[in-house]
Amino acid sequence: QVQLVESGGGLVQPGGSLRLSCAASGNIFSIYVMGWYRQAPGKQRELVAVITTNGNTNYADSVKGRFTISRDNAKNTVFLQMSSLKPEDTAVYYCHVLGGRGDYWGQGTQVTVSS
Repeated sequence: QVQLVESGGGLVQPGGSLRLSCAASGNIFSIYVMGWYRQAPGKQRELVAVITTNGNTNYADSVKGRFTISRDNAKNTVFLQMSSLKPEDTAVYYCHVLGGRGDYWGQGTQVTVSS
């Protein structure tokens, strides 16, 4: 079994910051790509940011310049630093891992941006 444990969501005012973390554990043979997706009410799940083992990153246009993804390969952990948050960033954020034995999703963590 593989477990993805997310943390760091919450309520923040517009312009504020949050940092999400996701730690992968269990029977993961190897991890290639780690990333974050989000799903707002009534909308499809969308990619936010991904990072490869060697540090290559890709971001959704809507978060470029505001969000930064990083990872600690030794701890199988991925982070998402979110700054200058906007109400439209409100969503459930999901951690995703692509490994040698398949891909896995976290349970999701709620991020709400509101005054």
